[in-house]
Amino acid sequence: MSSNTLKQAAEAARSKTSNMSKQGTETIETMAAVKTDFLHTPLMRAALPFINGGASGMVATTVIQPIDMIKVRLQLAGEGIATGPKPTPITVTREILAQGKVLDLYTGLSAGLLRQAVYTTARLGCFDTFMKRLAERAKENGTQVGFAERASAGLAAGGIAAFIGNPADLALIRMQSDGLKPLAERKNYKSVVDAITSIVKAEGVTGLWAGATPTVVRAMALNLGQLAFFSEAKAQLKTRSSWSPQTQTLAASGIAGFFASFLSLPFDFAKTRLQKQQRGPDGKLPYKSMADCFVKVARQEGLMRFYRGFGTYYVRIAPHA
Repeated sequence: MSSNTLKQAAEAARSKTSNMSKQGTETIETMAAVKTDFLHTPLMRAALPFINGGASGMVATTVIQPIDMIKVRLQLAGEGIATGPKPTPITVTREILAQGKVLDLYTGLSAGLLRQAVYTTARLGCFDTFMKRLAERAKENGTQVGFAERASAGLAAGGIAAFIGNPADLALIRMQSDGLKPLAERKNYKSVVDAITSIVKAEGVTGLWAGATPTVVRAMALNLGQLAFFSEAKAQLKTRSSWSPQTQTLAASGIAGFFASFLSLPFDFAKTRLQKQQRGPDGKLPYKSMADCFVKVARQEGLMRFYRGFGTYYVRIAPHA
């Protein structure tokens, strides 16, 4: 075999190897492009904020469910009495553990997860969608999205999501407060499905929206503090500090958690009382409405009762922020 023939064979082999390598690279790039294109399709771009919001809310709920349980028990303690024992998170925790077991702190977890799957998915998804539209409009007008617009987006997203998620929220409160009743009166709900079914049988479908007014107002106040203040705080920290993006996010979350807790706790308190209440032997409910609840609690228990357990509530809200 001549040297020319050997050279031609070697060049042909190199060419073949090079083509195979290019084809392999092109295949990998094509697969990556398909994946990227899928995530950037209009449908997925619209759905991702809802998916991320719901998933993050469910993870946060799994972590802080015991804190939420303690918060509810603090709000229901000493109802209608101005004086008497003043429970703390520690004493409430001891009481729950003394009556049962550690897993009792996770009572209502199924309802909490369903609530997040519905409520947080809707509120974060709606907020992100509203903010994107506001940003597009601001870009067209050569302006920037202001705090008032962020607040409006947060209020709207919170109100819409809270109304949709009220049945799961109601089931959560009923499950968490069931242990406070005498043994003969307890429902001993097995799951969120059992709780919702029981409520529908006893109070009708409309009964699932008991306490909807304070739930919606509470969500609007919460979102105003959580989403609007988080967005504003992060924007301010980005321009006024040299912190890393992760540190800015954590700091903004802490700030947003405080304002969200301060603005929403009184409404959360009223929501808990209204959703827990049941008709007495005379067929009447303890509270007629959110306003009636505020008036009676202020007269019988004092104004500061609305902020009982603020620290616990803040610890519950901050992870969600």
